[in-house]
Amino acid sequence: MVGQDASVGAGTVEFWFEFASTYSHPAAQRVEALARERGVPVVWRPFLLGPIFAEQGWNDSPFNLHPAKGRYMWRDLERICTAEHIPWQKPTRFPRNGLIAARVAIAAEGEPWLADLVRALYHANFAEDREIGERNVVADVLASLGHDAEGWLARSETPETKLRLRDQTDRARSLGIFGAPSFTAAGELYWGHDRMEAALDHAADVSAA
Repeated sequence: MVGQDASVGAGTVEFWFEFASTYSHPAAQRVEALARERGVPVVWRPFLLGPIFAEQGWNDSPFNLHPAKGRYMWRDLERICTAEHIPWQKPTRFPRNGLIAARVAIAAEGEPWLADLVRALYHANFAEDREIGERNVVADVLASLGHDAEGWLARSETPETKLRLRDQTDRARSLGIFGAPSFTAAGELYWGHDRMEAALDHAADVSAA
């Protein structure tokens, strides 16, 4: 069992994602539609995997550290995106630094367009092969959605926003999260794109009880 945010209802799914995470791309593109079918609210939780990986002694993605696993992942991701009609292009650099994107997402928590922004940033990385670790690319994505790019980037760079991202990463760690995407629902932790529907079903069952 994992702890639930007191501000989040028992029938809600918290979607934990890291912008460098490959499988978080299809999860981000699909989670809201699947949740809507079940009447389940979703709370989007950006965090950083780097500090969590560092505690395991990893200085790179496990998909790079274990080449066979990496080869499998890329083919598996291609199959998933093809089946779900999600645009996909293998990035020329992996992993890309998701820090700027994560800070912007933290700054925009509570905004009705946060999910659109997250999906657009994943699309930029994993469908357009753009360097989302660069400020100008994140600015372009914000502007393409009609938002004040410089204003939101300025918010993302405040000490308060940086602290909120550190705190959210610490909370992910405290919940036992070790990879992305992860989902927490009614005291349960689910890891991986392939466990997303199980998390949503669990939340729906709790809501119906």
